[in-house]
Amino acid sequence: MYRVIQCATGSIGRSTLRRIIDHPDLALVGLYVYGKNKVGLDAGVIAKRPATGVIATNNMQEILSLRADVVIHTSRITIPYARQNAEVEQFLASGKNVISVNGYFYPEVHGEAYAGPLRTACLRGSSTLAGVGLNPGFIAERLALVMSGLCAQVDHIGSFEMVDGSYIDAPDFVFGTMGFGVDPAVTDITQGHLAQLYLDLYIETFAYVAEAMGTRIAAINPDHRLTLAPEDMKIAAGIIRRGTVAATEWRWNAEFADGRKVTHSLLWTSSPKLHGDDDPVHWRIEIQGRPNVRLSFSLEDPDPAVPPSRAGADATAATVIQAIPYVCAAKPGFFRYTPLAPFRERFSTEE
Repeated sequence: MYRVIQCATGSIGRSTLRRIIDHPDLALVGLYVYGKNKVGLDAGVIAKRPATGVIATNNMQEILSLRADVVIHTSRITIPYARQNAEVEQFLASGKNVISVNGYFYPEVHGEAYAGPLRTACLRGSSTLAGVGLNPGFIAERLALVMSGLCAQVDHIGSFEMVDGSYIDAPDFVFGTMGFGVDPAVTDITQGHLAQLYLDLYIETFAYVAEAMGTRIAAINPDHRLTLAPEDMKIAAGIIRRGTVAATEWRWNAEFADGRKVTHSLLWTSSPKLHGDDDPVHWRIEIQGRPNVRLSFSLEDPDPAVPPSRAGADATAATVIQAIPYVCAAKPGFFRYTPLAPFRERFSTEE
């Protein structure tokens, strides 16, 4: 039985909280929340489950004093990217492993000033830090790499995601982190703090893929694209005015030291129809090589009445829950899954 603390109860956090409560091998021992309106509520109330006896708190010292094997960290990603580290370091130093959906897939790529304090906290608490999730965390880092093992030659790997944000009822997130509603004549979000946030997050994906393929990043070139609203558009979070941003595609083209190229694209949209697509949530992986490999897939909730985003939240929660025994068994430090036989030009990096 693993003793688990849930940190944050947004859309992903509520999904992981439900899975923790429902799982026969997990025991919820603590719940940390940011919203004052949730403090004092039973975790079961927040997760729409029977009462658990675990009461939500925003007192960090209460959480740090608990005996737990792992903290599931699903807080909303913030600007600047490193802002969340102080909190994560406290969890780690207190002896708790941390599984986060907000990066930490390859902390070393940011340099020692970023990675060093996290590593020190792991060593102090004899704990492990793991980045786990759907994208980033699964699509390129695990699925695309596994598919590359079908190739005798790889020239280019592309991973593409489309997320329909019209169902997300969180104005701060939709009009902030997603960038919707911004007037491009006033602010170019492709050059600002938001673009830097996403680069900081997804550069870890490129580093992860490069390491698995036995190489390193040589260059990363941004190729971000905006789609403007052709008319006023009403979505769950509010109104997107005509001529303002209705979709943001965060895209980077990376060159690896061995000459191979990797593209990663995340498209947040207020309507898939803006892009000639009626599928609200889908992923594509395209590998150019010998042979070429193409995969497209969607996640669907068994209840067609719920928002399409629910399936993605459940899938993210599944990757987090499945990682718990592996992370808890890992040695202190930074955790990384070993991809299943990805393409590598050489069996060894040694000459």
